[in-house]
Amino acid sequence: MSKKIRKRTNPQPTIDANGSSMLNMTIPGYIGSGANVKAPKPPKQPRSVKKIIKRSLLVLLLLLIGSGAYFSIKDIGVIDKVFHGNILSDIEALLHPVKLKGESGGRVNILLAGDSADQPGHGGAILTDSILVLSINTKNDTAFLLSIPRDLLVHLPPGNYPGGTWQKINAANDMSGFSESGYPHGGMGALTYVIENDLGIPIDYYGLMDYGAFKDAVNAVGGVRVDIQSPDPYGLYDPNTNLNLPNGWVSLNGQEALNLARARGDGPGAYGFPSSDFDRTEHQRQIFIAVVQKAKTLGFLSNPVKVSDLFNTLGNNFQTNLSLADVLRLVKITKSMNLSKIQSYAYSATISTTSPNPLLTNYYSVSTGDSLVPTAGIGNYSQMKAYYEQLTKQH
Repeated sequence: MSKKIRKRTNPQPTIDANGSSMLNMTIPGYIGSGANVKAPKPPKQPRSVKKIIKRSLLVLLLLLIGSGAYFSIKDIGVIDKVFHGNILSDIEALLHPVKLKGESGGRVNILLAGDSADQPGHGGAILTDSILVLSINTKNDTAFLLSIPRDLLVHLPPGNYPGGTWQKINAANDMSGFSESGYPHGGMGALTYVIENDLGIPIDYYGLMDYGAFKDAVNAVGGVRVDIQSPDPYGLYDPNTNLNLPNGWVSLNGQEALNLARARGDGPGAYGFPSSDFDRTEHQRQIFIAVVQKAKTLGFLSNPVKVSDLFNTLGNNFQTNLSLADVLRLVKITKSMNLSKIQSYAYSATISTTSPNPLLTNYYSVSTGDSLVPTAGIGNYSQMKAYYEQLTKQH
């Protein structure tokens, strides 16, 4: 039985017989002197111990983070909003470092997803257009990125659908009714559940970013450079996203990077995207690595002003189950990592010299629309599980 909490009420001011308050009344001067003697000021009320502690902790936090002068109370409030914290937990995070989930076993996996929540004219389900797993080997300071195709056919768990249902994996993010012990509530919990149970990839943390935050994050580091290597000599063109890029190294601002991350060359006159969504996921991995490398090169994490701007951008457009303590530990781990050597992978869907035995078929028509299915058969993800295990042995 839950404890019944009594509502505490403050004592009311004393009222005299005429109904007026006895508080804040002027005390008359000494009558016999004939002079107007001002009443002595009432003594100041002592500050509550709670307020003193709270303000002292805030000052300490400001001193600890970036030498204090660069962060405002508003900035700390945004950081706490993103990482579900408060002043006390911030102090605890700074004074008592933690270990990440998975770190004891030598590998930390972070699910990174981008949704279509703020896509102009979007009126349907909130789907994940980009699904990546960042896998960090904490023992040898290496990492790799693995894209999970958004059109992969999976059996979504119960939540919005009694008994579950077969859908493309990107529909998991729209499962607001998902609730399973050990997983986040809602869409990211459902996506984590499928990736762990079907694809055999343990997920320790997640981050969900919408289009606006993605664009602003690229702008926050001053744009990025990526190497376009399209098989078409003219480069890339996608009319749906207004993307037109030549082959070779190109500089991209936030909007241009977003266009590249969304383009898959399915509009009229498009060229340079022979593998459609697989080309798109390759570009997404390129941009992610470029942003991380640029941030480290600029000493981004040691510049409180830039970090403050980034958190203010992410405040309403980024969801994660990482705490501030987790992020501080993650930053420390990646400091010694050579970010230029982060490897990039995807499940193959076509025969090539590097993938003579593709793991996925080309698009397969089912009741939910054209979907990708494993070559081993619908619902058989054994080869995909083995591929992930192979990558963990290499990195």
